[in-house]
Amino acid sequence: MSRSHRLPRGRNALPPEEVARLQRGRLCRAMAEVMAEKGYVATSIEDVLKRAKVSRLSFYRLFDSKLDCFMAAFDHACGLLFERVMGAIGTSGTGGDPMESYERAITVYLEALEAEWPYTRIYLVEIYAAGPEAVARRRELHAFMASVYAEALGVTDDQGLLTCRMLVAATSALVTVPVAENDRAGLRAVGPQLIAHVRSLWNCGSFGAGTGPA
Repeated sequence: MSRSHRLPRGRNALPPEEVARLQRGRLCRAMAEVMAEKGYVATSIEDVLKRAKVSRLSFYRLFDSKLDCFMAAFDHACGLLFERVMGAIGTSGTGGDPMESYERAITVYLEALEAEWPYTRIYLVEIYAAGPEAVARRRELHAFMASVYAEALGVTDDQGLLTCRMLVAATSALVTVPVAENDRAGLRAVGPQLIAHVRSLWNCGSFGAGTGPA
């Protein structure tokens, strides 16, 4: 457990809102860790409470249900990934090579997936077992990721945006399989394949007007 999620000793060491924030973080992390081992269906609230060392009363002060806690963990996973990816895109500045921006972003994305493995399984695998609300959130996420790719590649026309949406779907399919199989080496191998294919699409103008070699 990270130092930031530990509660200090002493009855009044922290204000209630800070205790709630730390407990929420512990429960989200515990949800991710237990679910990575057992899957969404087999994971119980009791499993999460034991891993987080948080009382049932505290859990229900923060969450309405297992699904509510799962969605909070999913949102946290998205936040971790997007913070890294957007930071990678931001370091490229303006006027640079769009493909270099994309390569930096996808490399950081794959590194983040491996670094946050329990959250990655929630984000890529268990989301489909959590029901319609979770799947709808995943669709929203795909739309957002397409806009991120479009920003990285500097495309704005309809053809380019469609290609970005297709790229998001393909990336999701390619990374989900090794994550579902707990194959970290397989996940790392996706990067060079994606980069080579996207560069090929870029060079032949598949992202629309203004792309490809001059």
